[in-house]
Amino acid sequence: FQEPFVADEYIERLAWRTPGGGSRGGEAFDPKRLLEEFVNHIQELQVMDERIQRKVEKLEQQCQKEAKEFAKKVQELQKSNQVAFQHFQELDEHISYVATKVCHLGDQLEGVNTPRQRAVEAQKLMKYFNEFLDGELKSDVFTNSEKIKEAADIIQKLHLIAQELPFDRFSEVKSKIASKYHDLECQLIQEFTSAQRRGEISRMREVAAVLLHFKGYSHCVDVYIKQCQEGAFLRNDVFEDAAILCQRVNKQVGEVFSNPETVLAKLIQNIFEVKLQTYVKDQLEEHRKSDAEQYLKNLYDLYTRTTNLSSKLMEFNLGTDKQTFLSKLIKSIFISYLENYIEVEIGYLKSRSAMILQRYYDSKNHQKRSIGTGGIQDLKERIRQRTNLPLGPSIDTHGETFLSQEVVVNLLQETKQAFERCHRLSDPSDLPKNAFRIFSMLVEFLCTEHIDYALETGLAGIPSSDSKNANLYFLDVVHQANTIFHLFDKQFNDHLMPLISSSPKLSECLQKKKDIIEQMEVKLDMGIDRTLNCMIGQMKHILAAEQKKTDFKPEDENNVLIQYTNACVKVCGYVRKQVEKIRNSMDGKNVDTVLMEFGVRFHRLIYEHLQQYSYSCMGGMLAICDVAEYRKCAKDFKIALVLQLFDTLHALCNLLVVAPDNLKQVCSGEQLANLDKNILHSFVQLRVDYRSARLGRHFS
Repeated sequence: FQEPFVADEYIERLAWRTPGGGSRGGEAFDPKRLLEEFVNHIQELQVMDERIQRKVEKLEQQCQKEAKEFAKKVQELQKSNQVAFQHFQELDEHISYVATKVCHLGDQLEGVNTPRQRAVEAQKLMKYFNEFLDGELKSDVFTNSEKIKEAADIIQKLHLIAQELPFDRFSEVKSKIASKYHDLECQLIQEFTSAQRRGEISRMREVAAVLLHFKGYSHCVDVYIKQCQEGAFLRNDVFEDAAILCQRVNKQVGEVFSNPETVLAKLIQNIFEVKLQTYVKDQLEEHRKSDAEQYLKNLYDLYTRTTNLSSKLMEFNLGTDKQTFLSKLIKSIFISYLENYIEVEIGYLKSRSAMILQRYYDSKNHQKRSIGTGGIQDLKERIRQRTNLPLGPSIDTHGETFLSQEVVVNLLQETKQAFERCHRLSDPSDLPKNAFRIFSMLVEFLCTEHIDYALETGLAGIPSSDSKNANLYFLDVVHQANTIFHLFDKQFNDHLMPLISSSPKLSECLQKKKDIIEQMEVKLDMGIDRTLNCMIGQMKHILAAEQKKTDFKPEDENNVLIQYTNACVKVCGYVRKQVEKIRNSMDGKNVDTVLMEFGVRFHRLIYEHLQQYSYSCMGGMLAICDVAEYRKCAKDFKIALVLQLFDTLHALCNLLVVAPDNLKQVCSGEQLANLDKNILHSFVQLRVDYRSARLGRHFS
C-alpha cells in the first residue's frame, strides 16, 4: 500500500520470496510451486479488496449523512440571520425617528436662544456706548490692559455702529470711539511687533486674529514683512539670501496669519521691488554706457539668477496664478533693459568681431585690401568664373593663408555667448528675429570678412600657369577654410537651430547659409582649378628642362642603360608631393574628385609630351620605362580612371618597340582595340623606322 506501486517489481519480490521460484543458493526452479503461490496470493488479494470495498461504502454513507445534517444547520442559520436583519432595520428606523426629533428640538432651542444672545450682546454694547456718551470709561474691559482682546472686539463693533449714527447729534461720541479704536489698533500692532521680536508665535497669531477685523491689519502685515527682512541680507549674494528668507517665512507665516499666501506674496513683491530692483540697477547702470561687454554679461547673469529664484519660489503657495505674478515682478525689474537688449547685443558683437579681425591682421602686419563691389567688380567676377583667368596683378602672400583658427574660435565663442543671451533675454515672439540678426553678424564677419577675404587673397596669390618655381599655397587655404566651415556648421546646428526651428526664420537662415556656401564653393573650385593648372605648368617646366631629345633616340643604341629618365624621376617626385598635399587639404569625396581631375591632366600632359619626340627601338624602351614609372606614380592616386588611362598609355608605348609584323596584332589587343585608329597611328608615326619600314600601310 505504499506509493509508488509498480506491479512488475511487486511480482518479482513475490517470486523471489517463494522457495523454488528463483535461483537462490543453487535451488532448482519449481514452476508448480510458483504457480500455486501466485494462485494463493491472488485469492488473498481478492479477499482484501472485498474488505476495503465494504469499508469505502461505509465511509460514503457516513459522509452523506453528515452532509445532510450540515445543510440543515446552514438553513437554520440563514433563517436566524433574516430575523436579525429585520430587527436591525426596525432599530435603524427608530434611531432615525429619534434623531429627527432631537434636531427639531435643537432648532427650536436655537431659535429661542439666538435672539436672547443678541439681546444680551446689544445690552452690553449699549452699556459701553453710554460710557462713551458720559465721557468716562469705567468698565474693567477698558481699564485692564490684559483684556485688550475683549476691548478690541467691543470697540470694533462700536466703531461700526458709530458710523451709522448722524454726525450732528453724535459727533463727540463718534470722535471718542474713533480715538479709542485708533489707540487699541496701535496697541495691538505694538504688541504684535514685540511678540515677533520675542519669537512668540502663539501671541502673534492671537493678535493677528484680532487685528484681522481692523483697518490697520495691512499695517500689521507690513510690520511683519519689514521685521522679517532685518538682518536677512548681510551676504553678497542677495538672491540666495532672498531664497533662504522666503523659505524661513513660508514655514512661519501659516502659523501666524489666516491668509498666509497673501502675506508671503506681499513679502516676495517687497523683495523684488525694493531689494532686487535696487541691486540690479546698481549692477547694470555702472556699465550701461561705458562697457557693453560687462553690461551684457551682468544683464544675462542677473536675469538668469532672478528667474532661478522665481523657479524656487514657485514651490510656495502664492495664490491661484503664481506664474503670472512672478513673471510680472521680473518684468517690472528688467523691462527697461530688455527693450533695447538686441540693439546693444548687435552693436557689441559688431565692434568686438571687427576688433578680433583687426587685431589678427595687425599681428600679420597686413593692410587689408578692399574687395570692390558694384558693376565693374561683378563683371570681373563673371569673366573670371567663365574664363578662369586671373584679373589684376598676382599678389605674393609669402605662404600666408590669412585664415586663423584662433580668430574663428574667438568669433564663434562670442556668437555662442550672444545666442545664449538672446535665448534667455529675448521675448519669445522676438527670439527667431533676434537670433537671425546675430547669425547675420556671424556670416558678415566670419564668412565674408574673414573666409571670403582669405579666398579672394588666395586667388590673387595663385601664380600664372607658366610661372617657374611657383609656390602654391591655395591648398592650405582650402584645408583651413574646410576646417573653419565645419566649426561654423556645428554652431549653426547646435546653437542657432534650436532658436529658429519652429519659426519662418528657419528657411531664411538655411537659404542664407546655402548662398554663402555656394559662393565659397565657386571660389574654392576656381582656386583649385587654377592651382592644378599651375601644378601642370610646373611639370611642363620640369619636362622642358630635364627631357632631352637624345633620351629617346640615343646615339649609341648598344650602350644604353634601360631605366627611367631624369625628367621622369623629377616629375614623379613632384606629383607624389602634390598628391599628398591634396589628400591633407581636403576630406570626403572632394579628395577623389580633385585627384581625378589632377590625374586626368597629368595623363594629358605626359601623353602630349611623349608625342613631341621620335623614338628608336632603345628609345622606345626608355619611354616604356618612363610610362611604367608614371603608372606606378598614378597608383598613389587610388583612382581607377587615372590608373586605366596610364595603363592604356603604357600599351600605346608598346607600339614604339613592337616588331612591324606584330603591329596589327598588338593594336587589336584588349587595351587598344577600342581606341581610335588615328591615335594608334599617331603613336606609330613617332618611330624612327616609320617611313623605312612602311608602317603606315597597317592603318590604311
